[in-house]
Amino acid sequence: MAEKRTELSDLGEFGIIERIKNSTKNKNKSTVEGIGDDAAIIDAKDKQLLVSTDMLLEGVHFDLSYMPLAHLGYKAVAVNVSDIAAMNGIPTQITVNIGLSNRFSLEAVDTLYQGILKACEDFKVDLVGGDTSSSASGLVLSITALGQAGKKSVVRRSGAKKGDIICVTGDLGAAYLGLQVLEREKQVFLSNPEMQPQLDKYEYIVQRQLKPVARMDIIHELAELKLIPSSMIDVSDGLASELMHLAKYSKVGIQIYEEKLPIDKQTYDTGYELGIDSTTAALNGGEDYELLFTINQDDYEKLKNHADIHFIGYVKEFSEGCKMVTKQENLIDIKAQGWNHYKKD
Repeated sequence: MAEKRTELSDLGEFGIIERIKNSTKNKNKSTVEGIGDDAAIIDAKDKQLLVSTDMLLEGVHFDLSYMPLAHLGYKAVAVNVSDIAAMNGIPTQITVNIGLSNRFSLEAVDTLYQGILKACEDFKVDLVGGDTSSSASGLVLSITALGQAGKKSVVRRSGAKKGDIICVTGDLGAAYLGLQVLEREKQVFLSNPEMQPQLDKYEYIVQRQLKPVARMDIIHELAELKLIPSSMIDVSDGLASELMHLAKYSKVGIQIYEEKLPIDKQTYDTGYELGIDSTTAALNGGEDYELLFTINQDDYEKLKNHADIHFIGYVKEFSEGCKMVTKQENLIDIKAQGWNHYKKD
């Protein structure tokens, strides 16, 4: 009898993470929070040490035909810093691991690290170590970020309460539409190498894809206002997916309003041009690296005039599920259609 084989695509990324989490038992009292949030939490006396790691693989997470190496280095740091921000923490150090095939030169590695070091400068983190290895094919880049938060200020995904206001920073869907434009221009170039990329009118959304910025500015502003969100997560896999994470870990329901979703005009116009609904891009596109968080209604006055924080809905009872009120005032289920790393070709 053949041994049972379960395809990774049957579980998807989050199913695999949940499976590993369920088989793991922490042995040290200093492990406050292990697998299951944006970063692990380690007790460090008067502070909480935050640890997050992320791996980027050529051909899976990035395409060097349109991703400059310096931008890739910057982005790799930013996405890890974003995880620390999502815990209401301050990043302090990173380590960098790279796997290189023989097609990369020393000059290429220098360019990659120019981007990494620029991000270190912008986010005020130190590069303190890492590892290098050969790679059978392509580039592998893995970064671990360390950060700190006060014991009473660290924020998890699990703290949302009924009646809380759902907030999101910046705008959504731009990175996904930027990726579609880059992919289109790549195909045009492959069919006719004489054609030059036409990216001028897509500058904002392309930049959002190639060089995202972790929202540490918001974390510092919240600290100045003495406001601690009840729950928080960064928008890496799409708003819908992140909302469902907050609902699951907080054991609450969610209701958002389509008309409240922050979508940049260039995102909307490009979506119209490409036949992609901008709301769908905002919900499921991913890689925006904005912050999604909930606040007590008593804190609304502190943020109501903030130009870059948007109030998109409310936390409900768990039994009400995750819903969106459309512009036509229909109530529909929110479904996470984010990218599956393990889908079959």
